[in-house]
Amino acid sequence: MAAVRVVLLAVVLAAGGCARPVADAPAAFRDCRDCPAMVALPPGAFLMGAEGGEEGRPEGPVRTVRIVHRFALGRHEVTQAEFARFVDATGRASRGGCQVWDGRQWQFPSGADWRDPGYGRPPLADEPVACVSWEDARDYAAWLAGVTGQPYRLPSEAEWEYAARAGTTTRFPWGDAADAPCRAGNVYDRSGAAANGFDWDSFDCDDGYGRVAPVGRFAANAYGLHDLLGNLWEWTADCYVPGYAGVPVDGRPFGREGCERRSVRGGSWITRPGRQHVTFRGRDPPDARYSFFGFRVARDL
Repeated sequence: MAAVRVVLLAVVLAAGGCARPVADAPAAFRDCRDCPAMVALPPGAFLMGAEGGEEGRPEGPVRTVRIVHRFALGRHEVTQAEFARFVDATGRASRGGCQVWDGRQWQFPSGADWRDPGYGRPPLADEPVACVSWEDARDYAAWLAGVTGQPYRLPSEAEWEYAARAGTTTRFPWGDAADAPCRAGNVYDRSGAAANGFDWDSFDCDDGYGRVAPVGRFAANAYGLHDLLGNLWEWTADCYVPGYAGVPVDGRPFGREGCERRSVRGGSWITRPGRQHVTFRGRDPPDARYSFFGFRVARDL
């Protein structure tokens, strides 16, 4: 880890308690040639959540979270090529069945899976892997830990939001310019509306992608991370509970036996603008597979 350049954060606990990035973004590192690129993030504190939210989907209460450990987060979502190496190495059976959009309606074909996520074409090697469940994501991280001897895992909700905010305190971290969402990520925009025709409003800009985009095509945030908002929803380690009841405030994930729903974050190429913000919390069964769900990995340092 001596070669990993870590840029420290100035932590301001007064007047908002938010970690603020200083200097330039941290450099990425890999634990093996074919491992995901990781970015090291230091400890810090931030205000997590927002008041209100949709009925049954509270995004608060707002609370101060102090991440007291050093960790790294994937620079990008795990790609098709990276997930394929896991499947090839383990002989993991392809579990068919994934909810896909055919341009007119949602379908659940038994043959749809991460190799055929309903795009009407084979997915590209550098596109994020989709049609993977929380269980698939967990098992990939465990395999990667075994291959590298390093403590890979899924990020907690708190770690995810800390990384996505990158020192910002606003609902949308990309700023107020009209085209800012389309420079920051693959969101549901004019291209998305033309390609898919969902019955909700889109962002009034154009990122050039009607559906999924290859990783890293959009601007990185202040921590050097890409695609935290948009492209694919990302599974986290946490068991979802409304209102953060019982969830640790030190960045650790919340888990319990018999968890029926896992937290997902970040929105996707189909997500309506009202849900495409840094505090929105999705919650889905751990065996669910959707063509707009993926993940990225975390690693303890």
